[in-house]
Amino acid sequence: MSELTPYICVSDGRAAIAWYHDVLGAEVVYEPIEMPDGRIGHVELAIDGARFMMSDEFADAGVAPPDPGRGNDVALHLSVRDVDAVAARVVAAGVTLDRGPEDSPPAGRVAVFHDPFGHRWFLTQPFD
Repeated sequence: MSELTPYICVSDGRAAIAWYHDVLGAEVVYEPIEMPDGRIGHVELAIDGARFMMSDEFADAGVAPPDPGRGNDVALHLSVRDVDAVAARVVAAGVTLDRGPEDSPPAGRVAVFHDPFGHRWFLTQPFD
């Protein structure tokens, strides 16, 4: 069996952990590894079982957060039970949606946003 797990970089790991927890319902499934300088070297989170990994920036290793001056190389696609509810939490957290929530056959109900750390997210809720 193969598995593909996103590994994202953010400019403030602690703030990102809190935001992903509070807004998207993420749970820490592998405790943060703190580097001697205080940066997050590695942490693993899951949203309703969908796992992703994250670290702070490490320029010397070529690990950097998204550059807001250009488009995203990758988007994160997350299936959720209620797109409208998650999108409402995103908006309540001060983020403007790029799209939706809207019905988008055949994908289902869809909303798109950029989180405060520059990552582009697609939320989808399959049609019943």
